[in-house]
Amino acid sequence: MKSWKKNPVIYEINTWVWLEEIGQRYVLPITLADVPDSVWDELANLKMDAVWLMGVWERSPRGIAISNQNAGNLADFQRALPDFSFADNVGSPYCIRRYIVDQKLGGPEGLAIARKKLAEREIKLILDFVPNHVAHDHPWVEEFPDYFIRGNQQELQNDPVTFVQIDSNIFACGKDPYYPAWEDVLQVNAFNPGLREEAIETATRIAGQCDGVRCDMAMLMLNKVVAQTWGPRAGSVPITDYWEELIPAVKRTNNDFIFIAESYWDLEWELMQQGFDYCYDKRLYDRLERNERELVRLHLTADTGYQSKLVRFIENHDEPRAAAIFSLEKEQMLALASATLPGARLFHEGQFHGRKIKLPVFLHRRPDETPDLCIHGFYSKLLATIKQQLFHDGQWQLFELSGWPDNSSFQNLLAWGWSSDEEQYLVVINMSDAIAMGRLPIPWNFLKGQNWRLADPLSGNSFDRTGDEMVNPGLYISLPAWGTHFFRLIGF
Repeated sequence: MKSWKKNPVIYEINTWVWLEEIGQRYVLPITLADVPDSVWDELANLKMDAVWLMGVWERSPRGIAISNQNAGNLADFQRALPDFSFADNVGSPYCIRRYIVDQKLGGPEGLAIARKKLAEREIKLILDFVPNHVAHDHPWVEEFPDYFIRGNQQELQNDPVTFVQIDSNIFACGKDPYYPAWEDVLQVNAFNPGLREEAIETATRIAGQCDGVRCDMAMLMLNKVVAQTWGPRAGSVPITDYWEELIPAVKRTNNDFIFIAESYWDLEWELMQQGFDYCYDKRLYDRLERNERELVRLHLTADTGYQSKLVRFIENHDEPRAAAIFSLEKEQMLALASATLPGARLFHEGQFHGRKIKLPVFLHRRPDETPDLCIHGFYSKLLATIKQQLFHDGQWQLFELSGWPDNSSFQNLLAWGWSSDEEQYLVVINMSDAIAMGRLPIPWNFLKGQNWRLADPLSGNSFDRTGDEMVNPGLYISLPAWGTHFFRLIGF
């Protein structure tokens, strides 16, 4: 296959649910080994650069039992699936028993077939790597108990949520420093040299089966976060960070392999310095969701090289469904924004059909929802446009807008452009629930002395303007609440 594109478009699929629904469609048991070619063709028609098959690894029976006794989990399951039964819980994909593709999904052979089918369509494959914790019944628990953060009887007695006894050993459950522990998983010790060697070996084996990994809660493995969370229990702080050892070791076997960090707490730059190719841009998601226009603008003034290593999204399996929390108009505005910024663009299966129910990752099925044809039509047009080479290799630029003394609504507008020698696109969004107007001086001098048609592939509207006006005083903008322009510039 070709190397990774710049600014790739990634599609997250809940593998177990996806296969279940394909099976219902064809009235056959379906694994990764026997997904019909027509289904792979449907993925190819979305023009994705990569598919993230979320949740392929063997899940933990012990983890299932623990989650079925958790009142919070059960309430979540019943909220999403009113007719929930215990058989619907196949376990968390982030409570991993072994890094072997679950036989119920087709096993390693099925994954190899799926990867081949994707490669034939020039689609890369991304899988999960969960560095921070493993299931209670992971082989390391018996073989290498020193790979884990340990506790004592007093800690077990005082804090049975954070500590658990397995045979004669007391282990800490996995956690981050700001929330209670996850009772179904055990916390590995990122400072342990043996653990690091085993993690490198595991990640290298995963790299032989895909083209990239999404690393769950990657920032939890930073030396300073481990020390903050576990203190002296973790031992002496190593000279090098976990990722500084693991990523180069894996890339020595395949330099084109990519690492994506699920990252929070403004640690993206630090993770990039330790080798990550991409990091979640959760900060942008939060600011867009809260309509913090000025903070979004400042966010987008960061160096383009840095921004090109961020993952932009408005939905994934951890966030609420976009259609559930945003109006149709606002979702379209947010989707256009996240899909036309530099960096990787992440979409979530079900997003294109307006699904509203956020499914707990433990469940193997989901309730039926009526597809939203309006949002599906919007995404079809958006994906067809951003597949163009311009949105991978073109030059991105943030623009400034201005207004007039008696109308400051321009402050709710944001604009940017993509340009190459062959074509140009302009994006304008209104980040407010009221009409916004302003002037957009476009700093492209090649526009001067020519007439231009501004054609919007999303709305079908077009406008004719002179290049001189668009450069100075600027293109006049008037957008309704949550409105957008997505213009292709065509000279005539």
